[in-house]
Amino acid sequence: MSYNIKIDLDKIVKDSKPLIIELGCGQKPVDGRVTIDIVDQANVDIVADIEQGLPFLPDNSVDEIHSRSVLEHIDNFEFLMREIIRVLKPDGKAYIFVPHFSNPYYYSDYTHKRLFGLYTFYYFVESKKQLKRKVPTFYTDMRINIISKKLVFRSPFWLSKQMKKLFSFFINLHSSVMEFYELHLCYIFPCDGIEIVFTPDEKEK
Repeated sequence: MSYNIKIDLDKIVKDSKPLIIELGCGQKPVDGRVTIDIVDQANVDIVADIEQGLPFLPDNSVDEIHSRSVLEHIDNFEFLMREIIRVLKPDGKAYIFVPHFSNPYYYSDYTHKRLFGLYTFYYFVESKKQLKRKVPTFYTDMRINIISKKLVFRSPFWLSKQMKKLFSFFINLHSSVMEFYELHLCYIFPCDGIEIVFTPDEKEK
């Protein structure tokens, strides 16, 4: 399992400042965050294949993990989720954005490997904390607490962008509206993606 750490990671971990990780940073520099990507570029602090986990990070060491349009590229999603939970502090937070399965642009990217829906992350949540529609919890022993969720509606075209702003406001008013939307309306008014914020369940720590 090879990786290249281009910064003094031990010093950063031991520092009193919050440790904030950006998974799959791509070409964009992100100030104040430790950036991780599989491609070695000037803005990347740690060159690593996150399919292999985060072995360079100690348990309970990270305050925040940010991941935007990354997890859909991962083969072993469950393993990476376990690694994220492992390295987060008990009160640490993961800020995740993934494409929704109704996003028509999802299928254009040949590197995408999995789809996400409103319920995907609830497979890691205790039944009593789930939405109205319950999903199985016996697939894994990992548990998280979902702090917030949002269905994101975007468009590169001005008119549809304005319509989707208004649509987004109503859809995200309540979880029950979001559930109704995904069941009945998502292929009529496609969703760009899902923003999820979660913490490790206290039982994990």
